[in-house]
Amino acid sequence: MDTALIIGGTRFIGRHLVTELLDAEYEVTLFNRGTRENPFADHDRVDQYTGDRTSGAALKEANEAVEPDIVVDCVAYYPGEVKLAVEAFEDVGAYVYISSGAAYGPDVIPKREDETPLEPCTDDQAVDDSHETYGARKAEGDRIVFEAAEEGVNAMSVRPTIVYGPHDYTGRYQYWIDRIAEYDRVLVPGDGTNIHHLVSVYNTVRAIRTVAESGEPGEAYNAGDRTILTLQDLLEQTADAVGADPEFVTANDRELSAAGLQSTDFPLYNPDVHILSTEKLADIGWEPLSPAEAIARTVDWEGEPERDPGPDRAAEEAVLDSL
Repeated sequence: MDTALIIGGTRFIGRHLVTELLDAEYEVTLFNRGTRENPFADHDRVDQYTGDRTSGAALKEANEAVEPDIVVDCVAYYPGEVKLAVEAFEDVGAYVYISSGAAYGPDVIPKREDETPLEPCTDDQAVDDSHETYGARKAEGDRIVFEAAEEGVNAMSVRPTIVYGPHDYTGRYQYWIDRIAEYDRVLVPGDGTNIHHLVSVYNTVRAIRTVAESGEPGEAYNAGDRTILTLQDLLEQTADAVGADPEFVTANDRELSAAGLQSTDFPLYNPDVHILSTEKLADIGWEPLSPAEAIARTVDWEGEPERDPGPDRAAEEAVLDSL
């Protein structure tokens, strides 16, 4: 039985990845500080190794103790952390770094792994913790993975776009589920044709396992749902899954401004089209769920996200009443 070490593993993507690997008959060890509740504490094929992922010595000790066949790094947010990891796990069968679609620079449609340039990253950006430098930091992590592969490390990366699904602590998609479930009229920014490529967490973890098992060292693989939905399509499929039939009311920025709102206040809205090519991932055997099935599974989740993004309902109603 193969052994997997997951750096992180208790919140969102990592949590679903544990389930994906268990279903594939792996033994799994979580490497983290142990500050969050371990949802797999009672599972006989899940262990926990407590340590600090910012410590190269701790990562090497975990490698020696667990002797994993694969390592998945779910919580590397700074290039320095990736550098420590590829050094600590230089002898494993596969080290998979979870990068991001935000690592890409120009607004190319679609963004392809071996063609679209990555964001540059300065020394200052590499240690900055702001949202504005997130893509640059992820891109620099990718470059470290590529350099490590050139030196013989079996390192590769997965670049998901915005991920949705149960246990998503950001609340971005849950905002829309709640609006659809609770109200007869739902305010939609723009005209509903906005496209920001999403990926279900189920397809993300399937991508990670596929890359760990069949990916090539030094390669990056985009992860996005194979069917791309406009915001309006997403909301309509969500309504079908919820069993609701609200009226979706679109509003432009001028109309939204009457209540002090703008389109970008709404979760999952992006004024720029963002699409990732997933052909490369499909070529190595990735088999995704349809958005309809992933949405249905997400709607069934009864948990609560940690964050509550989006406009106040009172502001939304002020706009709705004016239209």
